[in-house]
Amino acid sequence: MAKQTHSPLQHHFTSLSQQYAASQLGMWTFLLTELLFFGGLFLSYTIYRMSYPHGFAAASHELDVRLGCINTIVLISSSLTMALAVRAGHEGKGKSITGFLVLTMALGGTFLGIKSIEYAHKFHEHFVPGPNFAFPHYASQGPELFFSLYFAMTGLHAIHMIIGLVALGVVAWKATRGRYTKEYSTPVEMLGLYWHFVDIVWIFLFPLLYLLGRH
Repeated sequence: MAKQTHSPLQHHFTSLSQQYAASQLGMWTFLLTELLFFGGLFLSYTIYRMSYPHGFAAASHELDVRLGCINTIVLISSSLTMALAVRAGHEGKGKSITGFLVLTMALGGTFLGIKSIEYAHKFHEHFVPGPNFAFPHYASQGPELFFSLYFAMTGLHAIHMIIGLVALGVVAWKATRGRYTKEYSTPVEMLGLYWHFVDIVWIFLFPLLYLLGRH
């Protein structure tokens, strides 16, 4: 493993603690904007759900709860491996950081693979909003609105996961180069905050899309 040969302190900071505080502030500010962004989508879903309760319930029954449950377990597991990577960063264990980040990437890739199977099924069943949309079980706008929000919300969540996976790859590679120590593992911790945020968004999406109104 290559050893760190330069200071992680950026020139515009006077100490690592100041740099760490600035990183935390920046990340939490970014996550707040993300929260507002997803909050708008959740608000739209709530309004349309109240307007078309039966249509949304009928469309929700077409989602595969089993695959949704598996993906929830997979994502919660990835949160655990991410937390372990952050702890390894605090302990300055470069190999452990890399190992846990690779595990997190594998679980994230599994989530996206399962999600792509769900998307393919919805395309096959003509549940994608547009001129070819067909929902013979219920004649109203509700199901098409439901699937519009389903693809928008889960699609944006998937894009966030892809960005996270790229970031995980970069940080894992830097960990193999010995860039992180007990004194400096800020990128691992900030990435952990981002990954946990993505996981929490799914924890809200799953019951809202898959379980609400199901009986």
